[in-house]
Amino acid sequence: MKKYDIIIVGSGAAGVFLSYELTKIDNKASVLMIDKGANLEARTCPIKTGRVNSCVKCSPCHIMNGYGGAGTLSDGKYNITTRFGGDLHSYVGVNEAMALMEYVDSVLCEMGGSEAKLYSTENSDLKTKALRHDLHLLDAKVRHLGTDRNVQILGKIFDITKKRIDMIFNTEVTGVIHNEDGTFSIKTDKGEEFGCDNLVLATGRSGSKWIANVCDSMGIAQRSNRVDIGVRVELPAQVFKHITDDVYESKIVYKTDKYNDMVRTFCMNPYGEVVSENTNGIVTVNGHSYADPSLHTENTNFALLVSNKFTEPFRDSNEYGESIARLSNMLGGGVLMQRFGDLVKGRRSSKRRMEKCFTRPTLNATPGDLSLVIPKRQLDDIIEMIYALDKIAPGTANEDTLLYGVEVKFYNSKVEVDENLETKVKGLYALGDGSGVTHSLSQASASGVLVARILADKYKK
Repeated sequence: MKKYDIIIVGSGAAGVFLSYELTKIDNKASVLMIDKGANLEARTCPIKTGRVNSCVKCSPCHIMNGYGGAGTLSDGKYNITTRFGGDLHSYVGVNEAMALMEYVDSVLCEMGGSEAKLYSTENSDLKTKALRHDLHLLDAKVRHLGTDRNVQILGKIFDITKKRIDMIFNTEVTGVIHNEDGTFSIKTDKGEEFGCDNLVLATGRSGSKWIANVCDSMGIAQRSNRVDIGVRVELPAQVFKHITDDVYESKIVYKTDKYNDMVRTFCMNPYGEVVSENTNGIVTVNGHSYADPSLHTENTNFALLVSNKFTEPFRDSNEYGESIARLSNMLGGGVLMQRFGDLVKGRRSSKRRMEKCFTRPTLNATPGDLSLVIPKRQLDDIIEMIYALDKIAPGTANEDTLLYGVEVKFYNSKVEVDENLETKVKGLYALGDGSGVTHSLSQASASGVLVARILADKYKK
């Protein structure tokens, strides 16, 4: 069994910046990073290559797993804020959390991200306009890299770290043992065994069930988190142009009149495309956008999500979200799509109706009826939010606005960690989206930098 000082399970945003910082800081630690997904060059979705026109449920999903994690083939949007995207500031303080995210941004810029504009909502007129209609724009700075530039930057980070960090891909960790001497042993599906003094769990969103099992086996407490359920909206880019040109990523929150529920916009992609993704065998919907103008589409897409928090005795919020997504997969064979006009009129979108639709879909989805999938309460919330957005972006509530379902944002159960993101088991760290502490690229990356500096200090030369 080969022994390392540090083993990192997962090479998502947290793992990438953890390995980068350990490479940059002078230290003598031996490090292994292991991921069940592919390396960067091999992460190719069959839909993108044109081999298929809908999700074939690759295992593991190339969009969700591999070097860079779910953020690699996303639109590369880094929100620098503590207003949303996680609770890192609750552990290290607002100032330190912001400093870590600013540092992450500086690294991205050094690797080529400086060509991407840094947007801000702080002094936007949109905030005032939104407030007049009971919509609330959250403050944030956002660096939009674009999927294409994001991959290039990750490639540069990979080239820097691969000489210092041992990396194994396409390999799943099947067992974790805490030995009597305080060290850890891990087993893989390839029959390999590795040992370490410090084990970092950085499995990201797709590793939620895995990390929960590890914590349960070691008696580490976890607190249930919420699940957000909704749709991805696609409409002509001109409808939101005055907003996206100004702030690019607008996090708008609305409290519905009917149920007093919170609905928010999420992951706005100007001139982007709607994509499908596979999480644990369940196909859901997301959105991407590119920096290269030649890859732009005529549409803008964004998610509308309803936050769901549950009380006792129900505890498995993620299973609730998965069950709704399964129903969509059952009815549509994957992602369902419906015109907003059809939804409010209580009729399904058929192939014939879609042929008359002026908004051309960027994802090959199945026309159908989202009211057969999404619970009435959440659907009522979404419809009310669309009419509210129509007041600041006229055209949002047009008949030919497209809704794709379902979009589900799973939040891993929050692992009990201290200010160093270390669990009660000494030497065992949980960070990034897999820990439930963060749920954004910026905060996940920042958590990796934080833990890297702590571990590097243990192994000073």
